[in-house]
Amino acid sequence: MTRIQPRTAPARTVQRLIDSGVHPLLARVYAARGITRSDELDYGLKSLLPPEALRGTQEAAQLLADAIEAGARLLIVADYDCDGATACAVAVRALRAFGAEVGYLVPNRFEYGYGLTPAIVELAARQQPDVLITVDNGIASVEGVAAARSCGIATLITDHHLPGAELPEADVIVNPNQPGCDFPSKSIAGVGVIFYTMLALRAELRERGAFAAREEPRLADLLDLVALGTVADVVRLDHNNRILIAQGLKRLRAGRMQAGIRALFGVSGREPERATTFDLGFALGPRLNAAGRMSDMSLGIECLITDDPARALNIAQDLDRLNRERRSVEQDMQEKALDRLTDFDPGNRASVSLFEPDWHQGVIGIVAGRIKDRLHRPVFAFARGNDGVLKGSGRSIPGLHLRDALDLVSKREPELLLRFGGHAMAAGLTLREADHMRFAEVFEEVVRESIDPASLTHRLETDGALESGWMSLASARMIEQDIWGQGFPAPMFDDCFRVENQRLLKDRHLKLQLTKHGCRYDAIRFNHAASATAEIRAAYRLSANEFNGITSLQLVLEDFEPA
Repeated sequence: MTRIQPRTAPARTVQRLIDSGVHPLLARVYAARGITRSDELDYGLKSLLPPEALRGTQEAAQLLADAIEAGARLLIVADYDCDGATACAVAVRALRAFGAEVGYLVPNRFEYGYGLTPAIVELAARQQPDVLITVDNGIASVEGVAAARSCGIATLITDHHLPGAELPEADVIVNPNQPGCDFPSKSIAGVGVIFYTMLALRAELRERGAFAAREEPRLADLLDLVALGTVADVVRLDHNNRILIAQGLKRLRAGRMQAGIRALFGVSGREPERATTFDLGFALGPRLNAAGRMSDMSLGIECLITDDPARALNIAQDLDRLNRERRSVEQDMQEKALDRLTDFDPGNRASVSLFEPDWHQGVIGIVAGRIKDRLHRPVFAFARGNDGVLKGSGRSIPGLHLRDALDLVSKREPELLLRFGGHAMAAGLTLREADHMRFAEVFEEVVRESIDPASLTHRLETDGALESGWMSLASARMIEQDIWGQGFPAPMFDDCFRVENQRLLKDRHLKLQLTKHGCRYDAIRFNHAASATAEIRAAYRLSANEFNGITSLQLVLEDFEPA
């Protein structure tokens, strides 16, 4: 069951924002998301938090500057998702611009798993690096850092994931979530962390006179990568993250981007001149992620670091093909999961844990997310790894911090989880195949004890009813140009409509014509085949729908109930 629940927007705050020049519709939306002053909507670079506020950046800058001056070999160890790929690309591009000798290594997720493990250090050591730099991983790599130290390799950890009880003994750690770090933006993505580290390195090199005889590299030119990784990693969009994204979108819309980003827009059928957060999160991000899910993320990284447009396009086409393959595999897995859940009674279960022997390890996270959206329960999906272990990927709902829940599971059953880590809303783990059912039982117990029962009812928060004068294509265009995402959701409204007619598109999507106060609106509810009643209360988003060269307003229905 879904409960449509309007947000509250304090009237005085709304008026204050309007008085400061904010559009009345956006003022209401912003106020409902906790914005109280117009300067919180200032997305200029001058409003970014300073690099020195992020603990470890100054020490990292000194380490890297010394390495560059000594001609040391740097090797980046990347993660295999979009955040990791963009973080790797930012590091490679910036360090090469600074004159460093730098390469990268992105482990095959199916063979080596996640993080800087001893096996990955052994692989990295073959390239004889002097310094290993992790991006979007490493904060839990206690054994891996120790292995690097035993090989005489220095380590710089840049990460944003939550640390465990023990920190690795790295030369430097840059992570806003490490103990003792007061950086206000705790939700910065991995790509944001390495971008900040490169800002600090540039300042250090400037102090050392490195740019006295040459032009200083423009790190702002990398903000298209920072924006993509930040949106794709679904981190909470606090003010600092919104600045990074806004600046990236500004450059995309001006036609200033990496060759690989332009190629990804091309194969996605999107126009960078009209780039939105939706494009980054649902068009470009999945194509990059497909490389790590179905093949090797080196393909995605190469797309982002090449300056050759032809090569970038060839790689982007390969990524597009992998994404189509991923969608096909995901569809089969999702259907099998739903078959397993035919008799699922949400009244009896607070969580879901699924395993099928033939599931693809690279797609279980997406399937977990789809089932979570459908059932509004925390979900783990498992696939077979190597040597009799299962790899699990989980997605959570508001009210349950998934990584903390796994920590409770590990404390309750110390031998159950071989490895785990993650965020509040997404996490991963490894366990023995024979322990799957035991995990499902213990996880269910932890969820029931940890979550408020009210959180198990799906609440669809809206921005209330929308005046007919604002139900327009112009409003849809205005909204889509803004910065929306996790923790700062795109506007959704709810109203009562009369259903004039309805039909199914491709046997999957419900297409409707609705009327309100004598005005007629086209509407669609994707992946929903059940008919609507004659009058409905609908939660919807305004969308600019393009068909046969004509753009018109369309209401995208998220849910509806009889009026």
